[in-house]
Amino acid sequence: MSLATDVVDWYHANRRDLPWRRDGFTAWGTLVSEFMLQQTPVTRVIPRLEEWLERWPTPAALAAVPSGEAVRAWKSLGYPRRALWLHAAAVAITERHCGVVPDDVTELLALPGIGDYTARAVAVFAYGERHPVVDTNIRRVIARAVDGQGEPGPPSARRDLAAMEALLPDDRPAAAAFNAGMMELGAIVCVARTPRCDECPLATTCSWRAAGYPAYDGPRKAVQKKYEGSDRQVRGLILAELRASHIPVTAAELDGVWADAAQRDRALAGLLADGLAVEAQGGYTLP
Repeated sequence: MSLATDVVDWYHANRRDLPWRRDGFTAWGTLVSEFMLQQTPVTRVIPRLEEWLERWPTPAALAAVPSGEAVRAWKSLGYPRRALWLHAAAVAITERHCGVVPDDVTELLALPGIGDYTARAVAVFAYGERHPVVDTNIRRVIARAVDGQGEPGPPSARRDLAAMEALLPDDRPAAAAFNAGMMELGAIVCVARTPRCDECPLATTCSWRAAGYPAYDGPRKAVQKKYEGSDRQVRGLILAELRASHIPVTAAELDGVWADAAQRDRALAGLLADGLAVEAQGGYTLP
C-alpha cells in the first residue's frame, strides 16, 4: 500500500488545476471531457469543453439538437465520430435515465459510444465509486514502477484492470485519488520519452529504475500511419467545408478540397458511411 499512499500524497500536492477536477463539476461534464480527452491533448480539450458545456449544459440540451450540430461544434478535436457517439449517448441518457448520467458501470456501458475505460472513469471521477481505471499513462507507470519494464506491452483489459485492482486502496476517496494520481503521474512525470525520475514520488521503489532502466524488448502495438496525405486528412478537410456551411456543399465545391479525385471520393464515401455527412439537395451537409 506504500505505492498507493505515495501516489495519493503526491497527487494532492501536485495535481494540475483542470476543469473536471473542480468542486461542483457535473457528471455530464465528466462524461463530455472523457469523450474529448480520447487521443486529444488536455490543452486542446479545455477550451472546447468549456464552449460545449456552456452551449449544452445537460444531456437533454444536446439531445434536443441534430447530431450534425455536435459534429460542427467538435471543430478540430479530431476523430469526429466521437461527436456522433456523444450525441447518441446524450439521447440515450435523456430517454432512458431521465437526463441523469448513470453511476453504474454496467448502465454506462450500455450507452452508445462508451467503452470500459470511459464507463469506469465516469463512475469513479463523477460519483466516487471504487473501480480500477486504466489508461495509457497508468499502464506505463505500472509497467515501470511495478514490472520493471520501460514501457507496457499491448493493451489487455483483463490483465491491465487486474494489475490496477491489485494496487487500489479499499477506501473509496483514496481509490479515486489513486486512479487520478496514477494518470497524472504518467502524464507529467513518468512520461514516455523523457521521464523526470528525480521528481517522481516512486523513485526509491521503482523497479525499472532499480534495474538500471533496461530497454524494452517485448511486443509493441502497431504504429499509427502518418496523418499528412492520409484519408484522415482528406476527411478532415471535407468536414471543415461542411462545418463552415449551413447549406448543402456541392460536389463541385468539394473538388477544390483535394486534388486526388479518387482519394477525395473515397474520403467522402467514408464520411457518408460513418454518418458524419449526408446527401441533401444536390450536395452534402452535416447530419
